[in-house]
Amino acid sequence: MMNRRTLLALPGAALLPAAAHAQAAWPTAPIRAIVPFAPGSATDTVGRLLAEGMRASLGQPVVVENRAGANGLIGAEAVARATADGNTLLVGTNSTNAAARALFRNVPFDMEAGFAPISTIATVPLLVAVKADSPYRTLADLITAARARPEAITYATASSSQEVAAASLAAMANVRMLAVPYRSSPLAVQDMLAGRVDMFIADQAVILPQAQAGSLRILAVTSAERSAAVPDVPTVREAGGLPDYEVIAWFTLFAPTGTPADRIALLNRAVQAALATEEMRTRLAGALGMTIRGSTPEQAAAFVRAETTKWTNAIRQAGIEPQ
Repeated sequence: MMNRRTLLALPGAALLPAAAHAQAAWPTAPIRAIVPFAPGSATDTVGRLLAEGMRASLGQPVVVENRAGANGLIGAEAVARATADGNTLLVGTNSTNAAARALFRNVPFDMEAGFAPISTIATVPLLVAVKADSPYRTLADLITAARARPEAITYATASSSQEVAAASLAAMANVRMLAVPYRSSPLAVQDMLAGRVDMFIADQAVILPQAQAGSLRILAVTSAERSAAVPDVPTVREAGGLPDYEVIAWFTLFAPTGTPADRIALLNRAVQAALATEEMRTRLAGALGMTIRGSTPEQAAAFVRAETTKWTNAIRQAGIEPQ
C-alpha cells in the first residue's frame, strides 16, 4: 500500500523524464557563426551558405557575424574565448587555424588547443589574377617582369593564405615582389581594378565574378591540377614552370574547446545535411569550383593537424618572417 508520502512524490517523479528531456533539448536559441573575414570574402560566402543549410536540422537559425581584421585573428579569438556551449562557432580557414602561429609572433589564442573541430566544409584553389588590360598576358610574362625589376611588381594580400600563395610563388620563381596588405579581399580587388596593384592571388569566389565580367584576367590556378571552374586556365606549375608549387585554401567549422561532445555531434550532423543539399552542390562545387569535403570531428582534427604542419613548412620555405 502506498503511503501519503509516496503519493505526494509520484507527480514530481512522473515529471522527471519530461523535465530531463526538456533540459537536454538544444539548441533553444539562434546559434552565432563568426566569419573572421569581411562580407564578400570566400569565407563569408561559405559561412552564409552553410548557416542557411544547417537551419533545417537544428531547428534554429545560424546567424553569421563578420568580425574581420588582423588576418582573421580578431574573429577567431572571439570564438576561442566564447563560452563552450556550442552557441558560438567559427567558420575557420587555413589562415586562422593552420598558418597563424607561423605568421605572427603574438597569436591571441591557442591555435590548436583553443578549438574543437566539428567538420571540414570545402577546399578550393586560389586564382592568380591581374587587371584585364594588364601588360602581363601570362604568368610567365609577370615572372619575367618581376625578375627584370625587383620589387617593382606589387601584389595584394588580405589573408594569410593569399600572402603565402604569393610569397611562395615569388620564392620558387626566384623573384622579389612587393606585398601590399588590405583589410579585405573586396578592397584589394577594387584597388587592382583601379590599377594601384599589379596582381592578386585570391579565392575563386572573389576573382571569378570579376573575371566573368571581363574586368580581371586569370593567369593561373594554384592547385596541382586544373580547376573545373576554369578548365582552360593553366596551373602555376604549368604556366610558371614551378613543378613543386601548390596552395589550397580550406574552410572548417569549429567550436570552442570544451563544447559538449553531444552538441559537437549534433552540429556535425547538421553540417553533413547542409553539405548534401542541391543548393550547396550548385553554389559551392558548381559556381565557385570548390570541392565539398564533409568529415567527422575526428577526421577534421587530423586534417587540421596535417595542414598546420604543411602551412608552417610552406611559410618557412617562402622566407616569410613572423610579424
